[in-house]
Amino acid sequence: MLKGFREFILRGNVIDLAVAVVIGGAFTAIVTGLVDGIFNPLISLIFNAGDLASAGVTLRDNPGTGNDIVLSWGLVISALIKFLLIAAVVYFALIVPMNYLKKISLKKKAEEVPAETPLTETDLLVQIRDLLQAQRES
Repeated sequence: MLKGFREFILRGNVIDLAVAVVIGGAFTAIVTGLVDGIFNPLISLIFNAGDLASAGVTLRDNPGTGNDIVLSWGLVISALIKFLLIAAVVYFALIVPMNYLKKISLKKKAEEVPAETPLTETDLLVQIRDLLQAQRES
């Protein structure tokens, strides 16, 4: 059982996945800083809100308790911006270069391996005839 676990852990894709999670966590901090520091203030300025997270529509006011019911569309916009930024960076920083490298790799493999022409029935029959003649002679 431990041998199987060791083989699982030492597979290349498990290590790659662990590295991706760590880098993803670090990248999330960068995107959060970018969205909270640059995009949210700009959007708050456009919608005349003090903070994008507080931007929304108050459905019911509870003045005494402070438990207002608010439809916070600002949080949704902020999350959408974060998602789009992460998706764009993943696409342009990871997917596009990997597709390009795959394309180059496939092109090199196609050039390295000469395409063998399949043997026709006539070629096979000629080879069989030659083998039979060689057997008779020996």
